Amino acid sequence: MRQLTAILHQGDPDEGGFWATCLEVPGANGQGDTQEECLRSLADAVRLLLELEREQALKDDPTAQEVPIAV
Repeated sequence: MRQLTAILHQGDPDEGGFWATCLEVPGANGQGDTQEECLRSLADAVRLLLELEREQALKDDPTAQEVPIAV
């Protein structure tokens, strides 16, 4: 399991709830009534975007290799 960074924001006082983005995965967003719900929503979005990116990269070049890196 990888650890990524979520930026968690509290919604406007009249709207309530929370919204979050992930620094390492542009375009990943989550929202929810509670912090926990918001972070679960964000985690789902991150998983989906990473899966779609992987599928697209391998579709674009069927001979490509997946090689783990450490940063």
